[in-house]
Amino acid sequence: MTIPTERLAQITHRFAELEARMASGQLEGAAFTAASRDYSELEPVANAASHVLAMREELDSLTAMLSDPEMKAMVEDELAQLKHSLPQAEHALAIAMLPRDEADNRSAMLEIRAGTGGDEAALFAGDLLRMYERYAALQGWKVEPVSMNAAEVGGFKEVVASVTGPNVFRKLKFESGVHRVQRVPVTESGGRIHTSAATVAVLPEPTEVDVQINDGDLKFDIYRASGAGGQHVNTTDSAVRITHLPTGLVVICQDERSQHKNKAKALLVLRARLYEKMRDEAQGEEAAARRAMVGSGDRSERIRTYNFPQGRVTDHRIGLTLHRLDEVLAGPALGEVIDALTAEDEAKRLAALGE
Repeated sequence: MTIPTERLAQITHRFAELEARMASGQLEGAAFTAASRDYSELEPVANAASHVLAMREELDSLTAMLSDPEMKAMVEDELAQLKHSLPQAEHALAIAMLPRDEADNRSAMLEIRAGTGGDEAALFAGDLLRMYERYAALQGWKVEPVSMNAAEVGGFKEVVASVTGPNVFRKLKFESGVHRVQRVPVTESGGRIHTSAATVAVLPEPTEVDVQINDGDLKFDIYRASGAGGQHVNTTDSAVRITHLPTGLVVICQDERSQHKNKAKALLVLRARLYEKMRDEAQGEEAAARRAMVGSGDRSERIRTYNFPQGRVTDHRIGLTLHRLDEVLAGPALGEVIDALTAEDEAKRLAALGE
């Protein structure tokens, strides 16, 4: 995708004007905040545009030198290298110019639920949580549990965690969907391979400005929590269930001893789910396309399979298979899968722009 030079000149000129306004000291308050946001969004595009412009100018200059017999031998190698690197720079520029999801740079709420497979599914949900915790550590992010419903055998029936840091949603949004595991359970004496599943949902964390919740739209139920192994949660009426009446969304939190802490955490989850619902409704066809890419979360719609006997991980959306299951679960190789999904999404969006 070749972007006209005139368009690149407009981008660099606009960025220079914005930079001058920022340096003038005349912007204050909301105007300065808005300009700062525009500056940070435009800077990578302007830098990429300047780089491409400089390379195109150099290409023209070197091409002109070919007509001089004495200069031709000197510039041929440099010209060949430039012709090789320019398309790469133009591709990087096109990627930088793609419309961005405004939620990409936000933190996210990570929800993992055991699906089909009983105890083995709950254990797999625990494996997935640890995988994301390890990947998050490599990214310098912070993972904090919001709600955990532990299973008797270990793992989780359901777990919700807050993942905070830069670009969390941009990296993790393609993890939403059904993850399937194939392995021999510890309790299986015959050595048969069982198939289980867990559902992952990644929701961008909103601010109170993004989603305003009216108290009159909420129904609160307080009850005695249930938990694995006779934990303290069984002894007090601290569990909170919140129902958002207009949408019917229900959130339950029972991890904390304090009813107030459970209520606060449940509201965080509710706000994230309402924000995602609002985004889907506002984006329309774009949201439908994203769901097609990341999966809707339906249990019949598997996006990835973790095969322990063969030591492989396959992402079915892009046909990527890695025979490095341990590295994926440890975090580093998960980054390769996420990068490949991101590249595929960018390629599809670039192709759509060129239609």
